[in-house]
Parts: sequence; C-alpha cells; structure tokens
Amino acid sequence: MRRKGWLGLAAAGVGAAAAALTAGVVVERRVVTARRAGASDADRLGGLRGDERSVFTDDGIRLHVEVDEVAPYATSPRHDGAATLVFVHGYALSLDCWHFQRQYFRGKRRLVFYDQRSHGRSEKSDNQHATIDQLGDDLARVLEEVVPEGPVVLVGHSMGGMTVMAFAERHPAAFEARVVGVGLVSTTAGGLKTHHLLSKLIPDSVAGQVGPRVIAALARAPQLVDSVRRRGSNIGFLMADQFAFGEDVPASYVELVDDMLAATPFEVLAQFFPNFDTLDKYTALAGFARVPTCVIAGTRDALTSLELSRTMVARIPGAVLVECPGAGHMVILEQKDRVNAALDDLLEAAGRPTGSDAP
Repeated sequence: MRRKGWLGLAAAGVGAAAAALTAGVVVERRVVTARRAGASDADRLGGLRGDERSVFTDDGIRLHVEVDEVAPYATSPRHDGAATLVFVHGYALSLDCWHFQRQYFRGKRRLVFYDQRSHGRSEKSDNQHATIDQLGDDLARVLEEVVPEGPVVLVGHSMGGMTVMAFAERHPAAFEARVVGVGLVSTTAGGLKTHHLLSKLIPDSVAGQVGPRVIAALARAPQLVDSVRRRGSNIGFLMADQFAFGEDVPASYVELVDDMLAATPFEVLAQFFPNFDTLDKYTALAGFARVPTCVIAGTRDALTSLELSRTMVARIPGAVLVECPGAGHMVILEQKDRVNAALDDLLEAAGRPTGSDAP
C-alpha cells in the first residue's frame, strides 16, 4: 500500500479513537440509568433459571445444561409427541441470550439450554478441541443425555447455528432420526470475512492476513485485553451497542450482551476465532431439506450479513427466510416478538405429518 493509503488508515484510526472517547461520555449516562433500573434477580434479563444438569463431552469437558420441564414430563421422561426445543447460543455469549425465547415458550414446551464449551458456566476447552466440528459433537452428547428419545427442534444463533450444521454433518443418522425442525438465526454456513470486525477500511487482500495476526498478538496478553473489556466498562457497552444491534434498543438489552461478552475471556475468543474464516458447512445443508427450516436474519446484521442468510436459504429447498427490518446480530433480543412468532410457525410446521400441507 502506498504511503498515502497507510496515512489515511492511521488518520481513520485516530478519528475512530476520538469518536470512541466522545461516545464513552455519552453512554455513561445510559449505563448508569440501566444499572438503576432496580429489577429483581427473578425478573431481570438473563435471570431465568431451570433444572440444572451436567453433561460430559467425549473429551471430558463438563457442559452446563438447564432444562425447563412442562407437566407431562414432570413424572416421566417419555414424550407425548411434542418436540423438545433445544437452543444453542453463539460466540462469546451464554444460554442467557435466549431470555425472551425462554420466557415466551416456558410451560408450552420442554426446553433445553446449555452453555457451549468455554462459555458461560461450562468448562474451558483446550485449543485442540475448540472447533465447530467439536461443538457439533457436543450437541450430540447433550441430546443423548438430556433428550434421549422423542422429536427435537434445534434452534441455533450465530455460532450455535454453525453447531447445528456440524451436528447434521457429523451425525447424519441422529439428525435424520430425531430432528423434526431447525431454526437458524443470524448465522451462516460459510463465507465470513472476520477481518471486517477489525476495520472495513482495510482491503480484503491485506486484512485477510492482518486479522488473524492481530487476534493472535492480542491473545499473548489476554489479561490486558480483558481489563479493557471488563464488565460495565464504557468501551464494552459501546461495542456491544454498535455491533450487536441495528437500531436503538433498551439499555438493559445492551447490558445483557455486554455482561456475556465481558464474562468470556479473550483467550476463549482467540481460541474459536480462527474457525470462522475457514468455515464451510454448505454441504451439510442438504439434509435440512427434509425438515421445516426457518432462517431468521436482521437486515442490519454487521456480523453475519443478510446476504449470507439468503445464500443458505437458496441451498435448502422449502426453507423459509424471515427478514427482520433494521435488526442487528442480536435479533433474538432486538425483535423478540418477530423471532418468537417465526419459531411458533416453525414448531407448527414441525408438528405436521411429513408431506402434509394442511394449515
């Protein structure tokens, strides 16, 4: 790159830093306001809890699992024909991201939530097993232990959607036998350009090499990075607000995302980050054609673009695309009612006999 180009990038970086400092002052009031909301633990976002279980993966990692039962399951593990709804969260989040879906479906269905390895209250993985394929194997273990029989509807957000695809690819017999519906939210089967998270000003030819190196360099001093990302910091709040949401949302939504991000050590972020540029699960989508599949995407998603969702839908015959105008990556919070309605439709379709077009 010519000297003028590098100077332009440097100037842009200084400008961005100045903007961030200014924004820090602006969001301070929002942070304080949110913290004075005074909601009880039972009512606050992310405060819902269920029957806690532990599932151990093939490599010995303990996964934290929570189950919300309904009356028919209180005395027997057998299913009455209704599918269990299994939610799989995304990168740097935890099962608490499903707060509004959990609140909406609680009591209507048997619900299963779990923290992916190295996230939330699950144990930390070694680097060797911090892969999307391993996450697919982990999902298989959760189903074996917590949902050993009966139909299942899988719903994955972001990296959770990739987990569902990896499960379908690596465990096709289990997928075909058990899964009757799939919800893919703010996710992709491939084609991510993660360096755009660092700067959209850097050309792909350069940033494709720079991005992974920056992450690797930062990973050498994770404590320093985590001190900047600490829970409640203005920088963390601002980043959550800008990258997770497409429009203005209640400060409590941003606080929830900020809390989950801050609780995920940078070392964990660096572990999984290399997976995204090399991800290619498009061949796995062929198996989704046999079940109702709903793809949900925000039109202003800065992380997994709407175009990536459209590409997946084009590969899955019969898939339904639900576009959420103005929403960002955390559409499950930002447009919870639209997402819940789409999942309701998915469950209805999943409950119909194969080949039925009945309303």
